[in-house]
Amino acid sequence: MKAFTARAVVVRALLGAALLTAVACTPLQVLTHSVSQDEARVPAGRYDLDADHCSIIFDVEHFKYSRFAMRLDRKKGQLQWNQGGLAQSSVSVSIDAASIDTNVPLLDKMVKSASLLDVEQYPEIRFVSTKFERTGDARGTLTGDLTIHGVTQPVTLDVTFNGFARDPLTKKDTLGFSAEGRFSRAKFGLATWYPAVGDDIHVHIEAEFGRTPAGA
Repeated sequence: MKAFTARAVVVRALLGAALLTAVACTPLQVLTHSVSQDEARVPAGRYDLDADHCSIIFDVEHFKYSRFAMRLDRKKGQLQWNQGGLAQSSVSVSIDAASIDTNVPLLDKMVKSASLLDVEQYPEIRFVSTKFERTGDARGTLTGDLTIHGVTQPVTLDVTFNGFARDPLTKKDTLGFSAEGRFSRAKFGLATWYPAVGDDIHVHIEAEFGRTPAGA
C-alpha cells in the first residue's frame, strides 16, 4: 500500500509539472512575433492610445538627495498617422491631473491642492504636437504645446518609434513609442516648494497606439 501511495504521489507530481510547463510555454508561443520600424508599412489612419500599455513617469530633484519619481495614471489620446510617417503625423494626449500618484497619500493631496496643481480648477493636462524633426532612422524630436495648470508652453521630446505590427492578442494594428524630455515647472506657474523641490522636470513615456484594421 505504501508503495502504491508513493507511486501515486510521483505521478501527480509529474502531471503537475507537465501542466505547469504547458501553461508557462503557451504565452511565449502566442506572443512570439516581430515588429517593423519601416514607417512606410504602417497603414494611415487614427490610432487610439492604449491606456493599459502606456506609462507617464516624471521625476524632480528632492533636496538634492535624489530625483523623486511620480506617475500619471489616467490618460487618453489619438495618433493621426499619415503617409510620410513620423514627419507627417500628429498626436494629442489628455491626462487627468487628479490621477497623479506619488506613492505617498499625504503628498498626493498636497500636489493636487490649490498650492500646486489645483486639479479642481485645472483638471486636465494636455499635449498637442506641432512639429517633428527627424534625427535618425525611426527617431526624432517632437515639439508640441503642453498645457498644465492653465498655462500652455512649447515642450520638445526625444521620440523613438519602436515598431509596428499586428498585436497577436488584440489583433489590432499597433505602434509603439518611447519618449523623454525636460521642462521648467516654473514656466507653468508651479514654483511651489522651490528650491527644496527642483524646477527641472524630467519625463519618460512609453506608449502604444492601436486600431482595428478595416474589415477585421
